[in-house]
Amino acid sequence: MPLIKSISGIRGTIGGLAGDNLTPQDILKFTTAYSQWIKEQSKSVKYKVVVGRDARISGPMVANIVIGTLTGCGIDVIDLGLASTPTVEMAVILEKANGGIIITASHNPKHWNALKLLNNKGEFLPDSDGNKVLKYSENKIYNYSEVDKIGNVITINNYNKKHIDKILKLSLVDIKVIEKANFTILVDGINSVGSQIVRELLMALKVK
Repeated sequence: MPLIKSISGIRGTIGGLAGDNLTPQDILKFTTAYSQWIKEQSKSVKYKVVVGRDARISGPMVANIVIGTLTGCGIDVIDLGLASTPTVEMAVILEKANGGIIITASHNPKHWNALKLLNNKGEFLPDSDGNKVLKYSENKIYNYSEVDKIGNVITINNYNKKHIDKILKLSLVDIKVIEKANFTILVDGINSVGSQIVRELLMALKVK
């Protein structure tokens, strides 16, 4: 399958020829392009990006390349490991990060994966910014950080609790009313990260 490029990121099947599929070379190139865009958005001395992934077989490989590239560009990384899309978006805001990368191909089969790019509001990039990243990805030469300016990695293994705590504090959420309703809910987490956080959220809401 051809590599699919859009303003929200790139997606494709794992393996094969670079440029035609989602290969390590393509992951490095697009992550570097995103890093260039991140640095243009802020004149900070330090930059920070949140990274999270779903449970696909290729997830650890893709995440390792993404994280290594970001740090090689002088950007600190908050590595959430397994995390849902909304959790990564929330983490960008809570950690006051410059952006985020979600490694997931959503509903696609297991041989697919993708990079979905976020801005500092935890939102997908608008057209103008997404097109800049695509343009930068066409560069033939990239300039990486010197050894003393390589980024650091902070690993947070369970961001679900922070996300759920934020939900529970919403004025619209009344746990006593929900518990009194005695709901029983069946969840199909399709073998991925949704099966973790949805279960934890429902338990916190006193749902069976």
